[in-house]
Order: sequence, then C-alpha cells, then structure tokens
Amino acid sequence: MDSENFKVQCSDITKEFNIQIPCKLAERVEAYSSANNTIINSVVIEALDSFLREQKNRIG
Repeated sequence: MDSENFKVQCSDITKEFNIQIPCKLAERVEAYSSANNTIINSVVIEALDSFLREQKNRIG
C-alpha cells in the first residue's frame, strides 16, 4: 500500500478492525485489562504495537 492510498483510507487517527481471537486469549486480555485498571482496546493496541516493533528490530 502506498502512502497516498493510506492517507485516503486512514484520514482519521484511528481505524476500526473487527477480528476474531480464541476465547482463551480474549479471557487473558480481559483479565489483564481488569487487573491493570485499563480498557481492553489499550491492552490490544499496546500488545500489537510492542510485537510489531520487536519484529521490526529483528529484521532491521
């Protein structure tokens, strides 16, 4: 995807994704969120961002 295409698709700061994850993983996310007094979205965003940054550092 080129950057111009990205700008057209993501003119807002956020983009909604609907994904299906295993129930056990969803339960772990909910438990972590509750234990850390945060919302599920934040947990998922931080986990995904951390994972992708780690992958980028392995490649580059």
